[in-house]
Amino acid sequence: MAEKSNFIQDFIDEEIAEGKYKYGDIQTRFPPEPNGYPHIGHAKALFIDFSTAEKYGGKCNLRFDDTNPTKEDTEYVDAIKEDIRWLGFEWDKCCYGSSYFGICYDLAVKLIKKELAYVCELSKDEMREYRGTLTEPGKNSPYRDRSVEENLDLFERMKKGEFNDGEKTLRAKIDMTSPNLNMRDPVIYRIIKNIPHHQTGHEWCIYPMYDFAHPIQDAVEGVTHSLCSLEYEAHRPLYNWVVDNCEFEHKPRQIEFARLNLTNTVMSKRKLRELVENGLVDGWDDPRMPTLCALRRRGYTPQSIKNFLTRAGIAKTDSMIDYALLEYCIREELNENAPRRIAVLDPVKVIVDNYPEDKTEFFTLPNHPAKPEMGNRQA
Repeated sequence: MAEKSNFIQDFIDEEIAEGKYKYGDIQTRFPPEPNGYPHIGHAKALFIDFSTAEKYGGKCNLRFDDTNPTKEDTEYVDAIKEDIRWLGFEWDKCCYGSSYFGICYDLAVKLIKKELAYVCELSKDEMREYRGTLTEPGKNSPYRDRSVEENLDLFERMKKGEFNDGEKTLRAKIDMTSPNLNMRDPVIYRIIKNIPHHQTGHEWCIYPMYDFAHPIQDAVEGVTHSLCSLEYEAHRPLYNWVVDNCEFEHKPRQIEFARLNLTNTVMSKRKLRELVENGLVDGWDDPRMPTLCALRRRGYTPQSIKNFLTRAGIAKTDSMIDYALLEYCIREELNENAPRRIAVLDPVKVIVDNYPEDKTEFFTLPNHPAKPEMGNRQA
């Protein structure tokens, strides 16, 4: 199927025409969280990330967003790798968010020294109350004006494990009156103790939040275009704030696209995980699941899924795609490429009286009526 142009490629074409980048410079990344198996919605994201890099002769990194050890496991890491390769893509580098914990920590210290971050002791409920609403500004935390020295000391003690989960957080000092709630002093570090990380073990008991870690990882890796789903559009100012205030010379560009929504299909990884863990389905590859391994088990091919994603398109606004389109794509793919076979599912015994018992006849049939190159078979 011919590739369709989309608004992401239009942006990149403009930047290449302006001389900002040249062919081969484009770098993307696919950043899955290893807390479940990829489903058809994740396939859209990885398809966009990898195919965009391919179109411009660039690179795409696979980077596991493993900043929350409470839900992650190496089982999911292996499953994600298998599904990406099954779809026919290969990453340039396999990275882990946990590999950047040291860099994230150092940059958090840098923000504290610049008086752009502080240790806060508000509880989750208190923080929600201080945050304000869409129509009312938030209030400054009573801990917002701590000295640099006190913040550095408390943050170091957080790192050493001297405080319990939720007792303290590190927050960016931005603007509690901002109309964008994501800019109202967001938490950038939280405490998670006594849970080993699948990559770093017990080395860390504080972990960076995604909105802090992700732009740092993109900037360090040299990602030119950080492609993500539409719910992160409101997070883009925070993404840029982190890149700017951490003083990165290389500044990635975040571009958002609409998620894939399928009719009559659960697209929440959390809910799919509940189905598996509660024994309501026979594992992640249960044919009733929308996971890639389940679709593979049902007979879907990589090309049929790519054709479906191409037809579904890449848009800036949310929409609902009919599941029938996915089924049409696999029927079209099988009709085009599957060899033909005939089987009698409910045979009826027939006795032929006037045919020699020791004689057998075979017929030559094409494996595919429209593709002679697929050869013939005897039947």
